[in-house]
Amino acid sequence: MMRNNLMKMYHAMGICKYSTSPQNMGSGSNVRNDRNTGDRSSATVRPDPCDNGGTEPNAANADYEAWLVAHPSALRSFDQMMNMAKGKIIVVFLDYDGTLSPIVNDPEAAFMSDTMRSAVHQVARYFPTAIISGRSRDKVYEFVQLTDVYYAGSHGMDIMAPPRQQKSYDARYQTRTLDKKGNEVIIFQPAQEFLPEIMEIFNELEDVTKAIEGVTIEDNRFCVSVHFRRAKAEDYGMVEDKVMSVLSKHSNFHFTRGRKVIEIRPSIKWNKGHAVKYLLETLGFADSDDVLPLYIGDDRTDEDAFKVIQNRGQGFPIIVSSKPKDTKASYSLHDPSEVLSFLLRLTRWRRNSSSSKPAT
Repeated sequence: MMRNNLMKMYHAMGICKYSTSPQNMGSGSNVRNDRNTGDRSSATVRPDPCDNGGTEPNAANADYEAWLVAHPSALRSFDQMMNMAKGKIIVVFLDYDGTLSPIVNDPEAAFMSDTMRSAVHQVARYFPTAIISGRSRDKVYEFVQLTDVYYAGSHGMDIMAPPRQQKSYDARYQTRTLDKKGNEVIIFQPAQEFLPEIMEIFNELEDVTKAIEGVTIEDNRFCVSVHFRRAKAEDYGMVEDKVMSVLSKHSNFHFTRGRKVIEIRPSIKWNKGHAVKYLLETLGFADSDDVLPLYIGDDRTDEDAFKVIQNRGQGFPIIVSSKPKDTKASYSLHDPSEVLSFLLRLTRWRRNSSSSKPAT
């Protein structure tokens, strides 16, 4: 009876038309588990709630499928999204951890697969593309190893952008330099004056947590990350107490939470949403009605970017999540393997279409 009622609910919501089976996911479902690259993003096949031959759906699956009604799959909605993009310029923004790479216990082993790297490279051929991460900008580049995308590290506090200096931003924080290919770029770092204190915080955190097994302190240049995914669950409270004891001595900083990570950041009015605005401005797209920003991310820090796109009134904020969560995103993808499928499909659509304006 319970199963029959759920089936009726799914049909009423139109959920039964979609499944992330290998047949529906296309080439993205063939992602391999590559021990050499550390890739663990093999495709996750979710049960089709309308398959009467399967097991009875549990409450978690039902909650997720109901959540998909408000945040439909970007794969299932792809044609509708691209219809809205006709005649527009799509600008692609991507988070890194949990989006282009799987979440792993060791933050130093969050490698993206060669397949994902190739997909991002292909996307960048057709669309202006930037990666916005909480990691340091240099570390993200080490993982991605692509020279045809822009990078923003430290949650947008360290941006490599096109060489169009913005008068609306403090010139002290904008430096002209050359990128890996010898092209001129602008490095924008609005938290420069905090660097000495950030190093103090890093050293203090290393000292107070060194006796707690499984804790890693990561220097992300303009923020410090305390990873405790490998720590014992009974030590989580101790980790937080130690972090708060350090933070209490630095009034110009605050903390945010992520997936088994606490991050200490300068208390300035700057986040991933501001980074999206800055990059759109330097690309020359700030006030253009012909531009559709597309942002894919999995973390609560990505919500600031989703909000910026929502406020523009056009664009595609896409959250990566395998469970329901509060979000300002309009669309969703289940995991990095679906991100891969979406990027590959976006590239094919652009290659086969003349209705979207090319990257400039």
